[in-house]
Parts: sequence; C-alpha cells; structure tokens
Amino acid sequence: MKKTFLLDEIDCANCAAKFERAVNDIDGVQSATVNFFAQKLILEADDDNFDAIVKQVVKVAKKVVPDCEIVL
Repeated sequence: MKKTFLLDEIDCANCAAKFERAVNDIDGVQSATVNFFAQKLILEADDDNFDAIVKQVVKVAKKVVPDCEIVL
C-alpha cells in the first residue's frame, strides 16, 4: 500500500533526511520519501501490517524530530 501523509513542523532538510532514513529502516517499509519543501511523507509498506507500520513511523518521528507531527 502506498499513502501520502502531511508533516507538520519539520524544520530543516537535514531533519527530513534523518527521518527518511529512520523510516526506511522499519521492517515492512518498502520505501519512504520525505519531501521537506512540500512537508509530505510518501510511505509504501506491506498491506497486511500497514496500520502497525504507521504507528511505528509515528514513534520514529517523535524520536528523530520531536517537533514533527504526522497528520493522519
């Protein structure tokens, strides 16, 4: 499944790159792209575990970029 999420309060391109790398390291994620300028996350992950993967992405976001919120 592929889905796009809006990101709120991602402040710099370096933070976006760190977040993208961390999300791509999550099991079940096929690809993740963070567009800093558009403030979007494009996530492609396993259909069967998509909701659980999204929960992990939210946790990673809080750890890597504490001010960032993912608009679900």
